[in-house]
Amino acid sequence: MSGDTTAPAGHAAERDGIDAALARLREGGARATPARRLMLGALFSDRGHRSAEEIAAEVKAQAPDVNISTIYRNLDELVRLGIIDRARLGSGPATYHLASAAHGHLVCERCGSVTEVPDGLFESLARDASARYGFTVNPHHFAVAGHCANCR
Repeated sequence: MSGDTTAPAGHAAERDGIDAALARLREGGARATPARRLMLGALFSDRGHRSAEEIAAEVKAQAPDVNISTIYRNLDELVRLGIIDRARLGSGPATYHLASAAHGHLVCERCGSVTEVPDGLFESLARDASARYGFTVNPHHFAVAGHCANCR
């Protein structure tokens, strides 16, 4: 067995991200509970868009006593603190993902694939919505339904 105990770079970055998120929780007046640590671990291990049920399944695999209501309360708190974003991508359940640069989503109605696109793609729509209707588009929660290149 080698004496090297360093974690792979991906694991170190994941751990750093979790530590930073826990620090933000504490700054926001929240505690770093075991359930929150497990949820953050799930969110950082798979940076895609995941439903509360998918996150709960991963957390429950490690801590079966964690109730789904605890998962939902914690997701709400993580959204409130800006650690994660909630997006509704089509007709399915809300999904959650780590907060990142503003982006929109292209959702295929046939296969369900989700493509993240820079918010600049929707700049003219955002300008028109604001000028014509006084409406501000939130790119973190924005999805356009259609068909991907494979399903067209």
